[in-house]
Amino acid sequence: MKYNSFKKVFFLLFFGCYASISIAQGYWQQRVDYKMDIDFNVENHQFTGSQTLTYENNSPDTLDRVFYHLYFNAFQPKSMMDTRSRTIEDPDDRVGDRISKLDETQIGFHKINSLTQDGNDIEFEIEGTVLEVELAKPLLPGSATVLNMTFQSQVPVQIRRSGRNNTEGIDYSMAQWYPKMAEYDERGWHAHPYVGREFYAPWGNFEVNLTIDKDYVVAATGVLQNPNEIGYGYEDEGVKVKRKGKTLTWKFKAENVHDFVWAADPDYTHTTAMVEGGPELHFFYQKGSKTEAWEELPELTVKAFEFIEENYGEYPYPHYSIIQGGDGGMEYPMATLITGERNIGSLLGVTVHEALHSWYQGLLATNESYFAWMDEGFTTYASAETLSKIFPQSGRTQERNYRAYTYLAKSGKEEPLSTHSDHFNTNMAYGIASYNKGAVALAQMNYLIGKEATARALKKYYYQWRFKHPDANDWIRVFEKESGLELDWYLDYWVNTTHSIDYAVNSVEEEDGNTIVTLKREGMMPMPADVYVTFSDGSKKIYYAPLSIMRGEKENNTELERIVLPDWSWTHRFYQFTIDAPRNEISTIEIDESGYMADVNRENNKWEN
Repeated sequence: MKYNSFKKVFFLLFFGCYASISIAQGYWQQRVDYKMDIDFNVENHQFTGSQTLTYENNSPDTLDRVFYHLYFNAFQPKSMMDTRSRTIEDPDDRVGDRISKLDETQIGFHKINSLTQDGNDIEFEIEGTVLEVELAKPLLPGSATVLNMTFQSQVPVQIRRSGRNNTEGIDYSMAQWYPKMAEYDERGWHAHPYVGREFYAPWGNFEVNLTIDKDYVVAATGVLQNPNEIGYGYEDEGVKVKRKGKTLTWKFKAENVHDFVWAADPDYTHTTAMVEGGPELHFFYQKGSKTEAWEELPELTVKAFEFIEENYGEYPYPHYSIIQGGDGGMEYPMATLITGERNIGSLLGVTVHEALHSWYQGLLATNESYFAWMDEGFTTYASAETLSKIFPQSGRTQERNYRAYTYLAKSGKEEPLSTHSDHFNTNMAYGIASYNKGAVALAQMNYLIGKEATARALKKYYYQWRFKHPDANDWIRVFEKESGLELDWYLDYWVNTTHSIDYAVNSVEEEDGNTIVTLKREGMMPMPADVYVTFSDGSKKIYYAPLSIMRGEKENNTELERIVLPDWSWTHRFYQFTIDAPRNEISTIEIDESGYMADVNRENNKWEN
């Protein structure tokens, strides 16, 4: 069942009582409710805001302070983002030393004019991109408080994700644009400075009233509440209605999201397309040299959503918007900002990737600072699967992820996936680890537990953990339960170390009319062994050596006969088994013919007679 009125009622009722049941179930998460009125001045690129934030403490802890993110403060000379970009070995080209050269009219900032808790003034201090707040009254477990804030902000020139006047002429790409409550979970507060990447925030509702020059078209997270009032009804083919007055107030509402993004430009063309049963897709772009690609995009995006929902789970919101803006591609709840001057292959590729983040970040809201590989990696995996089906000419396959990972593993610069996203020594190591090695973390499950079990587990993971904050253990437990296998060792090696996989066919000898095969584990990471034996008559068998610490064996999803061998213990580098045939009747012996095991040296995987 896709999005419909019944589903919406269930969705609202469930989350209306979520806070009260979460503690009883042993899992809890904080809750927020934002109401913001924004008065935006397009002449000086500044805006004033009033924010009413209802904060629910569903934790078992008493809180005496809270933290907000002030992301725009990163776009100032000598900020942590500026310093990091100028000192890291391989800076992002979009940033480089640009922040250091901004003048007072180009920087970004948030100034907090007032802040109260339940009507009482409270003390606060700004430390870079973090607002530190001492509560006037401690917030007890199971209670809520109302924080009222007024602030003034300036939009920086477009450098990274958010800003004004991007390279394609979009006036405002408004991401990470408001004072945003940090997340508090079982590990405590996550008030990480904004140095370059990744976000984490509590779930909640947003009501945003944005007053801006009447000539601007606004695209945003959520659903527009007053299309008739502002004279803009999302008409067919982007037809605009003549507006009255100097400004208009756009009113948006989004329920059960953890962020809110918007963009504005006077030259946006707006079109829509409908996925059967929902959601409604919205496209905002400037006409130009790539208009034809944008006109092709809606039909292909509908196909992508249909494939994604069938294979990875239903999309629960009524809208999704693809908005030209930003500096590449970046995901947000119910929307994405993407640069638009691309051919159709590139445009569809980035659209599919960012849309899939609605599943692996928008709805499975992991702490990206620590688990970026679960967000970027799983999205990259699902993107390759989706594009290979609906747009084969894209060339997106899992092989690209394996090749990139292998390059990193051999580069000498690999760091564990458990490294905090901002603390990787190089952008290259972060990028390949989070995107490609993260994708392989999931793709390799097809080898460990089988393709069918992987597909089932991936859907169960989504439905069990959406609208929550799963971590690596939550993910692996779903796959353990679905497969019946123990997989904690997989996280130990793949996530917490840089040990690589390398298995070899060490020797093939004949003895008493049988063939004795000796395998060798050359790498540090253990894995089960799928050995494909092809005989001279063309027949084929699989000899399967489970890993002892898996405590079981995977399903046989092939049509081939499979012989299950005794377990292989990780302490033993060599392993022998017997083929009931003489050596001269065997054509080839190959470890992992499927290619799903991330063996960094496949040259020693195969023996040929």
